[in-house]
Amino acid sequence: MKIAVDFDGTLVEHKYPEIGAKKLFAFETLRELQKRGDFLILWTYRSGKLLDEAVEFCRKNGVEFYAVNKNYPEEEFDETQMSRKIDADVYIDDRNVEFLGEIDWSEICKKLKVGTMNEADYATPKKKSFLGSLFGK
Repeated sequence: MKIAVDFDGTLVEHKYPEIGAKKLFAFETLRELQKRGDFLILWTYRSGKLLDEAVEFCRKNGVEFYAVNKNYPEEEFDETQMSRKIDADVYIDDRNVEFLGEIDWSEICKKLKVGTMNEADYATPKKKSFLGSLFGK
């Protein structure tokens, strides 16, 4: 999966332009997603020196992003031809309606099936037929 992740208020407490304290389980979750093979994109309002500081903070906490404010590393932004929306399967952001400013990384782990689950846990369960459900088959 491609997962776009915000920085301020999502990975760290919101202290912009400073970098706030790490959110509980945020970096652990991202490292597990990377181990699983997911592509992480840092998708943040930050730019210039402030963006560089955020990227370095993440690197020091064991997270290297596939891309930063881009769909892929080599992308050249052209305002005349491209949208600024990142192409991702999942967006993790404290401004998401589901979180309304308070990210719960343990809930994100459950939804993205991160952690103690194995390959079998990711399989789509087979549907039982109506008769099979009645007779336990």
